[in-house]
Amino acid sequence: MVRDLRMNEMPRRKSSLTSQSAWILFAKVTGFGLNTLFPLLIVRYLTQENVGVYRQAFLVASNAVLVLPLGFSMSAYYFLNREPEKHSATVFNILIFNFVMGGLAFLTLFFFPQILGSAFQNQEMTRLAPLIGIVIWLWIFSSFLETVALAMQEARLTAFFIVSAQLLKTAMMTGAVLFYATVDSLIHATIVLFVIQAFILLVYLHRRFPYFWKNFDLSFFRRQMAYALPFGLSVLLYVGQTDIHNYFVSHGFSAAEFAIYSQGCFQLPLIAMLYESVGSVMIPRMSQLQHENKKREMLVMTVGATQKLTFFYFPLFCFLMIVAFDFITTLFTKEYAASVPIFRVNLLALPLFSLVVDPITRAFPEAGRWLLKLRIGICVVLLSVFWIGIGRFDMITMISIVVGAILFEKIAAAWISGRMLEVQRADIGLLKTIGKIAIAATASGVILLGLYLMGRDVLLQACLDASQKLLSLFDLKKGVDLFGGAMFLGICSAIYAAIYLLFANWLGAIEQADKDKAVGAWRRLTRRRAAVGVGGDL
Repeated sequence: MVRDLRMNEMPRRKSSLTSQSAWILFAKVTGFGLNTLFPLLIVRYLTQENVGVYRQAFLVASNAVLVLPLGFSMSAYYFLNREPEKHSATVFNILIFNFVMGGLAFLTLFFFPQILGSAFQNQEMTRLAPLIGIVIWLWIFSSFLETVALAMQEARLTAFFIVSAQLLKTAMMTGAVLFYATVDSLIHATIVLFVIQAFILLVYLHRRFPYFWKNFDLSFFRRQMAYALPFGLSVLLYVGQTDIHNYFVSHGFSAAEFAIYSQGCFQLPLIAMLYESVGSVMIPRMSQLQHENKKREMLVMTVGATQKLTFFYFPLFCFLMIVAFDFITTLFTKEYAASVPIFRVNLLALPLFSLVVDPITRAFPEAGRWLLKLRIGICVVLLSVFWIGIGRFDMITMISIVVGAILFEKIAAAWISGRMLEVQRADIGLLKTIGKIAIAATASGVILLGLYLMGRDVLLQACLDASQKLLSLFDLKKGVDLFGGAMFLGICSAIYAAIYLLFANWLGAIEQADKDKAVGAWRRLTRRRAAVGVGGDL
């Protein structure tokens, strides 16, 4: 039976935060699995120069998609949960705003393409500017699909949208690389992808909010803008803080050198997936709790979410710091070995990304204003330092400055959030489990480092030999370094994970409820396997 999506009808069952986060995380991890092959193909089929141009083009597009909507789409999380009678007006206002902002970006790059060529000191970017403008327009418009479904607390449907989009993206982008291997082909594939996503968005909105286009409300539009603008400006400043260095590096170095720098700044998709899966689900919940003045519940929820992220982020940080060289050269080949020092510096910011404070700053407008002022100050300092440093700073210095700014901003945002939630000294006891996780991750890292230094060369060569023999069975000559390196990293990660889990369990960092869930999931899996085996025998 086709599900009837009626206007103003919220899902009947409100699943738990953990359940909703799990669905979103499942979707993003699945998308990550589908999309893993793509960056590995890019560095193997495109020249380093073209990799740099590709990175520059999508840097502009992704930054524009974050900044130009001014946080307006995020108002859906607030108003769709608080004012059911305004559902149609909420989504239609957002749709109009996103369409206009995307259109303005396209017109700017169409009539003034030299803007990008001058910024990147690369005439290829001037030629590509109109196409990049189309990508920005369609991307801004169609990106509301995931937001509106999640704002209506339809986690399963959101997961379906994410997985479907990633599946289609992987197929189209991989095909563009294998058959054409040009930056133009990648941009054209992206345009087709967002056209399809925009069509699905319109169908979903019509089913969920019939005739929503008849409900434009100018006064309500102003309310949405008043709510969203502080966060939109905050996002603008955050992008400036985290990505402005890429523009200065692109301006001061060649496209090939920028390719090396950008690979060193490589962010594991899983890191963003975990944070976004938890944070996006928490935003509407935090808004509701703040409305009810339940600050203690907000604090407990925040600590619980941070604890879950630290359980993954802390050991991941230790592991990657140890195997950074093998990790980068396996993914991107030895041509990008110069990216390793940049990657290690960039990793220093990873542990603090476990602090889940964005939902708090969205729930308290005054916190958003404080964060806005903070980011203004950080961006002004960064712009000044980078402007002075053009032609003087090397790439290691550039990324070190960026990481320092991120660490400062994260700590300050946590302090502001603590003030909003009226955190007391006695509440430090809530962080006890996080401390145990840090100890377990560090101790496990020390053991792995010893084993790595003693047996790295022998084990890696054995993995490369095994990879070569395996690929020779299929008469494949490419990929020995990739499969051999992946095998080596898999063995190292299995060793580290086993040691870490033993330490974490011994220190009491794993809650009994989580153990019970893991055991239950394992039992269900074994039962299904047994049932399949019995069915096969019959």
